[in-house]
Amino acid sequence: MDDDQPIIVQKRSLKLVMEPGIYFWCACGRSVNQPFCDESHKGTRFKPEKVVITEPKLVKWCMCRHSEQGAICDNKHRELE
Repeated sequence: MDDDQPIIVQKRSLKLVMEPGIYFWCACGRSVNQPFCDESHKGTRFKPEKVVITEPKLVKWCMCRHSEQGAICDNKHRELE
């Protein structure tokens, strides 16, 4: 396993209605609890991204790990091969 590159879980976002709270997005792609961190990044260069949701809303979570907005999908997956 290459610890320098994130794992592309899927080449599309994961849309979830989120309740207010603090969430930790999996930046490495190794978590079994996608899109959230389960600390599978231990031993890699990756750290989860803290996301604070202040009101109920639909969130497009990045699942390709290449979004320039971190946890939030910017459709970068459309450019991946």
